[in-house]
Order: sequence, then C-alpha cells, then structure tokens
Amino acid sequence: MKYSIILFLLATGLFLSCNKLDENPDSIVTASEFYKTRADAISSVAAIYSTLNTDAAGDFPLYGRNLNLLTGNGSDDQIFSPSNTNTDVRALGTATYVPANDRIKKNWQQIYFGISRANVAIDNIPSIDFDTTLRARLIREAKFIRALLYFNVVRLWGDAPLILHDPVSIDVNAQKVKRTSKDSIYLQIIADLTDAANLPKTYTGSDIGRATSGAAHALLAKVYVTRRDWPNAQVELNTVINGGYGYDLFANFLDAFQQATKNGKEHIFSVQFGTNLGAKNSTQSLSSGNFSSFNTAVYPGDQPADSTLYQLFSANDTRRDVTFFTRLYNAATGQYVTFTPARFAKFIDYSISPLTNQAQSGINFPVIRYADILLLQAEVLNERNGPTAEAYAAINRVRSRAKIADLTPGLNQDDFRDSVFLERRKEFIQEGMRWFDLSRRGGSYLYDALKKLPAKTGAALKDTLYPIPQSEIDINNLLTNNPGW
Repeated sequence: MKYSIILFLLATGLFLSCNKLDENPDSIVTASEFYKTRADAISSVAAIYSTLNTDAAGDFPLYGRNLNLLTGNGSDDQIFSPSNTNTDVRALGTATYVPANDRIKKNWQQIYFGISRANVAIDNIPSIDFDTTLRARLIREAKFIRALLYFNVVRLWGDAPLILHDPVSIDVNAQKVKRTSKDSIYLQIIADLTDAANLPKTYTGSDIGRATSGAAHALLAKVYVTRRDWPNAQVELNTVINGGYGYDLFANFLDAFQQATKNGKEHIFSVQFGTNLGAKNSTQSLSSGNFSSFNTAVYPGDQPADSTLYQLFSANDTRRDVTFFTRLYNAATGQYVTFTPARFAKFIDYSISPLTNQAQSGINFPVIRYADILLLQAEVLNERNGPTAEAYAAINRVRSRAKIADLTPGLNQDDFRDSVFLERRKEFIQEGMRWFDLSRRGGSYLYDALKKLPAKTGAALKDTLYPIPQSEIDINNLLTNNPGW
C-alpha cells in the first residue's frame, strides 16, 4: 500500500508541476562518462561484492538470509520460525508459495541487481586507462560474481533472461527480454569462470576475501557437477585439490564459522560480513532470531523442519553441536533454558556481547568450503567408476574431521551416492546447499523428500523450479512461467 501511495504522490507532483518541467536537460551523466579513473574501477567492483551482503532497501541481504529462505526454508531441512508472521516466508516453509511470493521476488531482484552492477563494470572498466594487471583482475572478479549469480538464477528458475550489458535505451519495451535457455546461460557461466580462473591464487591485507583462481575452478566444478559433466568436473576438482592452493579442512569444524578463522584454509570463497556495521552494511541475519527470547514456548529463530534432522547425527559427531544448540544459559536468571526443537547455531557470532544480540552477526557466509570439494570429488569418482578407493578416501576425510567412523567399504554405486548426499546434508546445513542438491538429483527426488514432512504436504512436482515472480511477468509480457505455475 505504501508503494501505491508513493507512486500516486509522485504522479500527482509531476502533473501539478508539468508546466515547469524542462524536457530537454542541458546534460546527463552516463556510465561511460563516469568510469574514468582507477578509483572508479575499484569502486564499481566493490559495489558488485556489496550486492551479496547488503540490500539497497535495507532488506535482508541475499547471502545474509534471503537466499536461505529458498534453499533452506524451501527444502526438507528447515521451516520458518513459528513466531514469524510473514505469510510469504511461511508459504515457503510449507511448500504452498505462489508466483506472487514476495521472498521469491526479492531473491530475483537482488540477484539481477548484482548482475546489472557486474555488467556495468565489465562494459566500462576496459576503457579506463590504468594499470593493465589490476584492470584485468577487476574485470575477472566481476565475471566471477556474475557467474555465481547466474548459477543461482539457472538453478532456481531454469530458463531465464540472460542480460550481459546495461540497457542503452530508456524505452521500456526495448528493455523487455525473453527467457534464454538454461544451456545458453550455462555456456555464459562457464565462459565467465574460465576467464576468472586467471585471477590471483591469493591476496593480502584488505584484499583478502576477493574471488581467486581457486574459487573460479571450484565454482566451475560445481557447475559441471550440476550439469552431470563428470569428466570436466573431475578436471576442475583435481585443479582445486592439486593446484597448490593450500586448501584443507580445519581440524575443528567450529572454525569454519568463527570470526577468528575467517577466510582460512577451508574457505575457498565466502561472502564477507562484519559485526555491528549497521542495516546497510553487511547484516548477517541467519541467527538473528535465536536469542530474541528465553521463553521456551516461543521459538523466534528458524528451526529444523522436524526432529529427524537433528537425529541424523550420532552423539559423537562433532558437527551436531556446532550446527545446533538445545540449551542456553540465561544470565538474567542464572539458569539454563532447554529448547525443543533444536535451534540452528552455525552463524552465531560468539564475539558479540551480550550474546543475546545476534542482529549484527559478523560470521562470513561460506559459499564454497573445501569440504564441498572433497564430497564433490567422492561423488564424481563414483559416477565415473563406482566407489573407488579414492572416492572413499575423499568422503572419509570429511567424516574423520567429524570424529565419526569411515564409511563402510563394499557399497554399490547407488548406495555410495546416497551416502555422499547424506554426508552433504549433515555437513552443509544452513549453507545454501540442500535445495540445490535435492533439485539436481532430478525426477521426483525433491518432491519425495518434501512430502515426507508434515509441514511440507503442499509440495508438488513443479517445485523442482521456483516460479518466475509474477511482478516480472506483469511488466514483461515476453516472459512465461515454469510448468505448473
């Protein structure tokens, strides 16, 4: 309603003042006129990174919560907080969402906003006269993020508009774009990442956290795995593992989610977040509701879809008590409060005092961890040649870090595949993997997983892709929706 009022007031204001409107301005500033200096180029790429961890309207950031609402809340891992009154969030948690769902629209807007910023940088930085090495690096960083964002687009929505340049016309009809086939989008993603693979291996100082060549190879591996292009996936995985990048697992699983170990040896690419920087400056909100109340009758934070998720973990699996908490000390009463069901704990920022305030968690979001590479390696080796000794070794490195026994030898290919996906589920809870993993297995796999849960009985086969936002179709008559929507 407030947007309608604003539009009405704007329209009224323009009508009342039309006799004073100068329709021939003396000058305008275009992107090509702005991008003139080295500083302009650096700022333009910083603005692309910012689309991952901020929102221009002060909403939850893409990687600070909104993407999780589709990949976590929309999967069999998670449901909304029972105290959440947002009907669109609740619909995602019960698989009853519609094309007009506001959270689906927000993800679309945030992703394409980031793509737009990347396009502007890629188009304009080449014409700026400054250090050629830095110029090439900035363009490749922009291509990496554009590829990451389009990878999200094609996995969430399938065929979608492929936009590679900023609009040159203000004509609304000229800006309408049809959906491009997912195969064509994947070709562009691969092209961008192939160029990004020439990025530096490492950075120092304030540049730590930027996209690297290792991140480009790792994301390429994930793209090829999603495409079931096992040979090319193997090439990229071998490059990440044997390419001298120094990646490894932390000895302690908790260190993957701590301030003191940010951008460490396990982190191949992370979205950067800082503590208490403000609503427009990197607000990590994945644990913001956890400590809102000590009232055990109300659960402010998002929680597992049902008790079976927590029960997947054996008591000695060190990931369980990093991923969840079931008990919390209340300093006000001097007593512990028990929470049932468990609450998610990965993104709790323990450096914040008092611990009850998690609205400004500074824990980075790990887009790609080395554990992901090891489990993809196990998956790819199994798909190519069955469960080889090398495939067992890859998955068992992840299990060993979790302090659980090695996977039982002698599994057939199907059982080994199921074991890998189960390990991925336990390893990456709340890390934006589960919905994608279920969806890429194809057929009715996602549907079958959702229908097992009492909260997800609204699931249907169409849910393997999200609907194109209705608002986009309303303004662009060239768009059509996915089957079933």
